Amino acid sequence: MKRRTLLTGIGAGTLTIISPKSRAQTVVGVTKDEIKIGHTIAYSGNASAYGVIGHSHTAFWKRVNDKGGVGGRKINFITYDDAYSPPKTVEQVRRLVEQDQVACLFGTLGTPTNTAIHKYVNQKKVPHLFVATGAEKWADPKNFPWTIGWQPSYQTEAHIYGKYILQQHPNPKIAVMYQNDDFGKDYVVGLKAQLGADYAKYVVKETSYEATDATVDSQAVAMKDSGADVLVAAPIPKFAAQLIRKVYDLNWKPMFFMSNVAISVGATMVPAGPEKGVGLISSLYLKDQTDPAWANDAGMNEWRQFMKEYIPNGDLTDGGYVAAYGAAQSMLLVLQQCAQTNDFSRENIMRQAANIKNEVCATLLPGIVVNTSATDFHPVAQLQLAKWDGKTWVRFGETMSGRAEA
Repeated sequence: MKRRTLLTGIGAGTLTIISPKSRAQTVVGVTKDEIKIGHTIAYSGNASAYGVIGHSHTAFWKRVNDKGGVGGRKINFITYDDAYSPPKTVEQVRRLVEQDQVACLFGTLGTPTNTAIHKYVNQKKVPHLFVATGAEKWADPKNFPWTIGWQPSYQTEAHIYGKYILQQHPNPKIAVMYQNDDFGKDYVVGLKAQLGADYAKYVVKETSYEATDATVDSQAVAMKDSGADVLVAAPIPKFAAQLIRKVYDLNWKPMFFMSNVAISVGATMVPAGPEKGVGLISSLYLKDQTDPAWANDAGMNEWRQFMKEYIPNGDLTDGGYVAAYGAAQSMLLVLQQCAQTNDFSRENIMRQAANIKNEVCATLLPGIVVNTSATDFHPVAQLQLAKWDGKTWVRFGETMSGRAEA
């Protein structure tokens, strides 16, 4: 069982605030010396490529602590391996909430894994912040007021792909491959929203895979055999690399769209074979370290300095590190806003997570900012299309805004 923690030997504690302003609120996981933050991610298993995000978060909070912490308190960041297994996530999150007594959860990864804890953390009224998944369900403040996402919605992403397909191809034959859970199904919802009544007409093959499968080779063969000339895929990195290789080996040349959670140069494109994905289309909201456009960018220089100092052996081509840095900046901002009134109650942590105004994160594309409100739980809501040229992702078209349409 993997656990990483930045601080040891400091009591967890549960403090009751007795000031008139906060009389009814209970502060859990916060003492005069520390703030406990909980996290789960796949350090092992089929989704272990995402483990770099956990390593990045650990390093980020170490840097925060080296600079004095937040509000005079050090961050005790506790991260556990859930192997991308929902039952394991439930076990680990219960441990974080009930035994470790964290103040909040941050950046827990995966749609199926977060789905498994969604009701639990809301019933416990534990801030469940900036989850590392773009499922639309994280933007439901009415029914789940303690959970908020960070990255753009998968449904919006798929909606954009559908719109581009129709612009470029008047009568497409589309094959869709998705992970058989709420992550993958959100892409189907987004495509249906864009294609409408023509979805059944244009989509000639719909296939799925399980996160525990060994390969997606058979799905690739079936999609090619369907006669499809457009392919929209929503896998995690391991299966994305497999699919890119298989499509290439089959000498199948569809207009090929890949989910933006599976296009890291280091985690997907290099393992697949960079030349095998030439022409692949996806979307970006983050700067790509392999793009020469950011060679002298102030935000990316900040990130590169962080990597040099705290993760010197990290793969700079792995987009997981870039995504993790941006999300951690938003989490830090929330804590800094709490520190302004010295109110680290769970209620106020959640209140501040829903009170972000035009935050500029170092690793987000220019013009894309973080905004939240009590009724808007879509922190990042813009994307730009990009095409793989064998070395990097080349952006094209305008940055697009929007909300998912279901």
